[in-house]
Amino acid sequence: MSGRIKHPVFARIYAKCAGPSLEKAGIGVHRDRLLAGLSGDVVEVGAGNGLNFTRYPGTVGQVTAVEPEPDLRALAEAAARSASVPVAVVEGRAEALPFPDGSFDAAVACLVLCSVTDQRIALAEISRVLRPGGILRFFEHVRSDNGGMRGLQRVLDATIWPLAAGGCHTARDTAAAIAAAGFTVTELDYFEFPQTRIPLPIQTHILGVATRPSADRG
Repeated sequence: MSGRIKHPVFARIYAKCAGPSLEKAGIGVHRDRLLAGLSGDVVEVGAGNGLNFTRYPGTVGQVTAVEPEPDLRALAEAAARSASVPVAVVEGRAEALPFPDGSFDAAVACLVLCSVTDQRIALAEISRVLRPGGILRFFEHVRSDNGGMRGLQRVLDATIWPLAAGGCHTARDTAAAIAAAGFTVTELDYFEFPQTRIPLPIQTHILGVATRPSADRG
């Protein structure tokens, strides 16, 4: 089964507009927090156009970056050439990662679990390719705690947002999904980003660390 997912219009908008706008708003601080202290073999799921690549610490031996969208993947391949650590960019989907069990010491999910088709399957796959005791670093926008905004998020998710934003959903409870997948969440920070006068449906974010169980549960 091919891992290819085509969203060419979204890919162009993200690479030329959304990505740079987030960088100007200060997202780099959160990317650095996400990746700080990583080591060993790392898989980045949904790497987009490779904006994390220059931020990986030198303690990382190898990053395998998975990206299903061909236009973004081509940009990621170009970004890999100036990465701070060795990066291999491969085609694949979060729900069907093309790696054997226990291949990686750590996984990174950065602004991707909002757009996977099935969070449960994607997180099960991430768990599968991690070694026992491996860690998942995650940085995602999630469901708002504000009732009014949460209602707007539900309307957007049921109508135009996924179509316009490459499958993105605004109202997912990603922290709960990570815990439900069997990970132990050891660090979790909720915050609003970017800071704006008018609240945005993708403003509430989480950043954290979760650990895969050291042994499979019976």
